[in-house]
Amino acid sequence: MFFAADKTDQLLAAIRNFTENYPDEKAAIIPTAELTALGAVDIWVLFLFYDGPTPPPGVFDIFTGIGPLVNNCKTRSYYDLVTYNNFGIIKGSVYIITTETLPLPNAANGAEVLGAIHANWRKTIQSISGVSGVIGSIAYQPIPKVLARKARERGGDLIDLDDDVDRIMLEFNISYLLDIDDSKVDQATQRLYGGSRDIVTGYQQSGKLPQSYLPLFMNDCYFRQDYFGRLRTTDFARSVRDRYDPDNFFRDQTKGWKM
Repeated sequence: MFFAADKTDQLLAAIRNFTENYPDEKAAIIPTAELTALGAVDIWVLFLFYDGPTPPPGVFDIFTGIGPLVNNCKTRSYYDLVTYNNFGIIKGSVYIITTETLPLPNAANGAEVLGAIHANWRKTIQSISGVSGVIGSIAYQPIPKVLARKARERGGDLIDLDDDVDRIMLEFNISYLLDIDDSKVDQATQRLYGGSRDIVTGYQQSGKLPQSYLPLFMNDCYFRQDYFGRLRTTDFARSVRDRYDPDNFFRDQTKGWKM
């Protein structure tokens, strides 16, 4: 589904409500806002997935009710779904990605908190509008309590989420054309995740967000972020390293995060 940027407030509210009142364990969404230089493109692209031939009535009504400009959702093979979404890839561009995690705000504070996150993203992308071919995106990825609960029922995992709170994992992407802009984009990337982190901790201090465990999502983590420092399973990770990589090959020969 594609939405105009003037639907932002409605979409942020719908994302919050969908995450808290998760309607169906087989349903998934990735709502993504896109912004190009000077606002030439300023839209939302909402990716929807249902693990079955047809979603039951009402599962995605909170979004269809907002009124998308385009809705081409349909039943298709997983292969067709993935290859169709290649339309969003601009070949020849440099891509940078980073992330932050926030506990889901309640209904009373949702507009303020998510609005602040969104405003920081827009301000940061607009600050590098002179970068050649720049496109910025922000994705709000719901992590409801049931996901953490299911993971623990199956024995747990490295990220070790608890089901005390619902969460949203933020994914920020910047694509651009020329490596002469690497430094500018690096600084902007730090403002994206650093500014988002400051917003989260500020609202936690004011009581508008709950105190909670907020690890980073490795798939989206920027190389400057302290991935292992945000985990509470570092001892387990270290034991795996010591068992399977006693000579520290991966630590010393790769550019991944270090323990």
